[in-house]
Amino acid sequence: MMSKLLASVTTLAILFLSTATIADDHKAKSADYMPSLITATPLEGRQLAILMVRKTIGTIQRDGEAKHRVRKIYAEDPMMLMRAAELVAMEFKVIAEANNYWK
Repeated sequence: MMSKLLASVTTLAILFLSTATIADDHKAKSADYMPSLITATPLEGRQLAILMVRKTIGTIQRDGEAKHRVRKIYAEDPMMLMRAAELVAMEFKVIAEANNYWK
């Protein structure tokens, strides 16, 4: 169980560390990459959710070499990619609620 969790966390780090988002542009301008959960659009909300997951994983796994070593593993394991998507969906749900579902 613990090894699956660790594998999922490592996979997420690699998956999302290579993704460029609008939120990354904001990060470059400010040390606080998430000053608010409020976003102008659902797309920006999704990008923020991805960034939140990336930052969480990056905080947990700081070893860049370890992140690169597991790329072959997650590339061949669709379940690990699906778990990554689940984490983004959970963060997106929180953001959507904070934005009153962009009504």
